[in-house]
Amino acid sequence: MECAERPVRVRVNRCRCRRHPRLNTGREEAKVKATVYHGPADLRVEYKKDPEIEHPFDVILRVTTAALCGSDLHLYRGLIPDTRVGTTFGHEFVGIVEEVGPGVRRLRRGDRVVVPFPIACGSCFYCRRDLFAQCENTNPNSELACGVFGYSHTTGGYDGGQAEYVRVPFADVGPMKLPDGISDLDAVMLADVFPTGYQAAEMGEIKPGETVAIFGLGPVGLFAAKSAWLMGAGRVIGIDHVPDRLEFARQWACTDVLNFRDIDVVAALKDMTDGRGPDVCIDAVGLEADGSALHEFLGRVLMLQAGAANVIGYCIDAVRKGGNVVLIGVYGPPWNLVPIGTAMNKNLTLRMGQCNVHRYLPHLLEHVEAGRVKPSEIITHRFSLDDAPHAYRLFAGKLDGCRKAVFEM
Repeated sequence: MECAERPVRVRVNRCRCRRHPRLNTGREEAKVKATVYHGPADLRVEYKKDPEIEHPFDVILRVTTAALCGSDLHLYRGLIPDTRVGTTFGHEFVGIVEEVGPGVRRLRRGDRVVVPFPIACGSCFYCRRDLFAQCENTNPNSELACGVFGYSHTTGGYDGGQAEYVRVPFADVGPMKLPDGISDLDAVMLADVFPTGYQAAEMGEIKPGETVAIFGLGPVGLFAAKSAWLMGAGRVIGIDHVPDRLEFARQWACTDVLNFRDIDVVAALKDMTDGRGPDVCIDAVGLEADGSALHEFLGRVLMLQAGAANVIGYCIDAVRKGGNVVLIGVYGPPWNLVPIGTAMNKNLTLRMGQCNVHRYLPHLLEHVEAGRVKPSEIITHRFSLDDAPHAYRLFAGKLDGCRKAVFEM
């Protein structure tokens, strides 16, 4: 959509003393451009109220690069509970610190940072155990999830980074300063998809020489494949049905590939592993997998389950006895049709969870600096923020080979 001419952004001087509130100058309120949700498949670019320092440990970030994630599509399609009109999406972003709350000690104006998608306090029971994605102080619904940028009121109602400016709480805990040699395009992949893929491989407890099967060759699945090699896998098999994704995974992540629409994928995986099945199976698809008619009716018509959970079934059926199944694709909180009895009878270990990005950032930055992984190579499309509605339509329809899209401000 066309936006009206942008008003002049007024910078209000802030007192850094804890005892004094921000000064009221009486000037007209500034506005910032952002993506705004108006209902399923209705995303617009509009002007919103300028984000403000609301807590001593906040910073305001001028966003320089934001990414469009597959899980943003769950919101876009109306599949995530309590996604309210007016929400700004975006949980993958990089930017420059513009304003600093009086309690912030680690950051200063002008620092360039990448921000993890989970919002974590750093001091609660879970944060002290490096379970940052389970933080109990950043979301009133903490029994369901921690706070997450741009991901519905189920995760705290925080506006996301597909905007010119964004408020970042607990700024001494989350944002990581970036060295000059790391580009924005590489850095933005560290906010979610690279750490999430890495955690998936880590949860699989891959031993040297083992075979790993990864369902879903979007960005998370691709980084899970790269990470499996870093952890010593002997063979990595990628499963998808989109031809250009299969070809890219074969070339970039050095995987064998299977198109699940052409074969019986469980039988094929067993044939490739002496009849036993892979040692580790990773579900990097989540709730939008193609499912059976029953899955479709329950998940997408009646909304009684969180999408179609058939990839979990593939993983459980395909993995060898005593193997590991990892769920890293996003599922909602309701029940799902999952063959848990089969998993029990096969002595499987199931591991899952939102990514504890803070835990992995320093290590993954080392991999990027050493040249072992070039995260930006998965990006296929670069847009201005004004093009966000078109970018969402393109990505949602898997059109024009759109694998990973970013917005450059």
